[in-house]
Amino acid sequence: MTIPRKVAVIGAGDIGVGWAALCASAGWPVAIFDLNPGTMERASIEVERRTRALVALGRAPESIVERGLTELVRAQFLSEAVGDADWIIEAIHEDVAAKQKLLVGIEQQAGDDALITSSSSGLDPTEIFGRMRRLDRCLVTHPLNPPELIPLVEVVPESRTSAASMSRAVEYLRSLGRFPIVLKKSIPGYVVGRVSAAVWRECIDLVLQGVISVDDLDRAVSLGPAIGWAAAGPHLTYHLAAGEGGIRSFTQHLLASFESWWQQLAHWAQLDPDQQRALIQSIERAYKGKVEFLREARDRRLSAILRALEQARAPSESGSG
Repeated sequence: MTIPRKVAVIGAGDIGVGWAALCASAGWPVAIFDLNPGTMERASIEVERRTRALVALGRAPESIVERGLTELVRAQFLSEAVGDADWIIEAIHEDVAAKQKLLVGIEQQAGDDALITSSSSGLDPTEIFGRMRRLDRCLVTHPLNPPELIPLVEVVPESRTSAASMSRAVEYLRSLGRFPIVLKKSIPGYVVGRVSAAVWRECIDLVLQGVISVDDLDRAVSLGPAIGWAAAGPHLTYHLAAGEGGIRSFTQHLLASFESWWQQLAHWAQLDPDQQRALIQSIERAYKGKVEFLREARDRRLSAILRALEQARAPSESGSG
């Protein structure tokens, strides 16, 4: 597989740090840059911590990780980061105007052959890249958080993204052990964001209605449907649930129940200030003083789940996730 001579990550928040850690763990030369000195200072520590954590979790070999960290550049200027990069990853906050301004600057400094991707979690690529001249090399590659652990990446082309750029992005992602899924068209929130938003709205509603506590709700999802979906996804889960009859039998016997539940699901489109406060207080109360411990525990669980899925994967599935 072709790999980039250098990756530039622009934006050193959690997503940017995750991208940098992932690329460094593959031994790729990486430059990371952020306009905020405080963010860059934190990123310098976090990239190394998260990259080395992959060794402890059994997700990357120590020798390759150390080579990648040796080649990690904490760029002082945008031009230093992107000037000789084959792949430039924009990873700043979800603000269309800010992304447009940054991407214009990136295009002015980037080489003619550089692939330019945005890590947006749901914005229209046509808007994101709307002020750029060369749209053939631009597309969205949306990772899940933490990017260095969760392998799925949504690939969302702009209408003028070239087939060559699409293939190149997919190849880079696969070289990093990611599983890219290509959307046939852009939609607000993409696929992962929309599914997550729908599930989270119902989870919020159940907590605010007093049906269940925050921590028990999280257990209900993580130890319930999430395990089944990790193994098969929602459509395949229901297709398998009815045995020989498959989804046709499932819908004949259970669709009416689902339809009655759908009528009672939350339909609100926003939380009022009092609901926001109640939700925030409930979550903070449930996990007060335990966030760092729980973050480490989550990463260990993610690594264990991925290892189990990898060990159970049939040879024919190796390229498809």
